[in-house]
Amino acid sequence: MQVLTASPAATYSGMTDALARISSVEGFKGLWKGIASVILGAGPAHALYFGTYELVKDHTGGNREGLQLLSTGVAGASATIVSDAFMNPFDVIKQRMQLEGNPYTSVVNCARDLYKTEGLRAFYVSYPTTLTMTVPFTAIQFATYEWAKKLFNPTDSYSPVTHVVAGGFAGATAAALTTPLDVAKTLLQTRGCSPDPAIRNTTSMVQAFKIIQQRKGYRGFLRGLTPRIFTHMPSNALCWLSYESFRFFLHEQNYVA
Repeated sequence: MQVLTASPAATYSGMTDALARISSVEGFKGLWKGIASVILGAGPAHALYFGTYELVKDHTGGNREGLQLLSTGVAGASATIVSDAFMNPFDVIKQRMQLEGNPYTSVVNCARDLYKTEGLRAFYVSYPTTLTMTVPFTAIQFATYEWAKKLFNPTDSYSPVTHVVAGGFAGATAAALTTPLDVAKTLLQTRGCSPDPAIRNTTSMVQAFKIIQQRKGYRGFLRGLTPRIFTHMPSNALCWLSYESFRFFLHEQNYVA
């Protein structure tokens, strides 16, 4: 839904229309194109994310009064930079494999073809834009999560329901507010497959924004908003629940203070 020059067969009026048409044309498997790339990258990327977050937070005084807000921000930004550096190539491969009529048969086949035709740069051309999106996403997510967690659970005790609700709400909020950046990122990641010369030669976020505004107007920056929210809401809820549960387990075992 976010690709500007998709084929007519891949032009959808909304999420329901997209689901119905993809299923009818490509079958149920069509809804899961590119998931292998996500599965390969997501686990290690999340491990890097939370590992970096805890390490930086600990070294910047995250548990000391008066430093928590600053420490959380620095730790979150650092974690985002590290995990995205690892995950960005997998995200590019996912985007290419989700394109209508793509010629790729596997993650390895896609990666090999990308490297052969566009070079190593193809895997990281969207990295600055990704960071421009994910750093604000992380800041909004953490701030919203902490606010919602305190609102629903003032005692700050371990509460799975609170972690799920607060995590889902934080994910949905951050996803909605950073959708314009995600549209620009998608344009940069799929530019090599576009028949439009202007898009193929786009190399920066500023150029991507200009093309989106020129071709689709300001509504173009909201393309894919609904599926993005419905993706991040459950995934963030599960992510925060897993994180808080693991921390609670370590605390109970006296592995952490």
